[in-house]
Amino acid sequence: MARRKLLSLAASVAMSILPACQREDVKEPLKISGKVFIFNYRVAQATYVITLARNGPLPDESFAVTRFENPAGGAPIETRTKIFPFWQKVALESPPVHCIVKGKPYAISIQVVDKDGRLLQAIDTTLTSTLDQTIMPGKPLVVGPIYTPNPDVFHADGTRDYAQESDCPATPPGQAVVN
Repeated sequence: MARRKLLSLAASVAMSILPACQREDVKEPLKISGKVFIFNYRVAQATYVITLARNGPLPDESFAVTRFENPAGGAPIETRTKIFPFWQKVALESPPVHCIVKGKPYAISIQVVDKDGRLLQAIDTTLTSTLDQTIMPGKPLVVGPIYTPNPDVFHADGTRDYAQESDCPATPPGQAVVN
């Protein structure tokens, strides 16, 4: 009899502990698995790229509405990306951005919504670049589908013009920039 009570008590304790072992992040269907600035010097463009990993179920028609801080100033850059049900990873990329400063954190806000716009998940993060825009040429180095050297950069007389962009705002006073 005592043995039966002991087994019953052990089963009750086990049953109360098991729910605690379940995933606590089930309300977060997507998790950040990577974030980086991509600097493509060939076409003189830089973009944000955020990778999200599937962590739970999503409705068949889901979207990621992403707002990237604009390094050049002004309103955030917004994109809307459809999330297909079979995707295990979701890549979110911004249009080309300019004026990235090394060491400055840039805000990123992601809202995962269903087809009716109902919020399913909100993710707020930052991205800090280890490089800055000065590594980029001011004009694409190549043009066209076969990577023809850009005549605006590579002149017929053999000279080259790798001029940098000069329309970027100065770093605001008090902004910590890591060198």
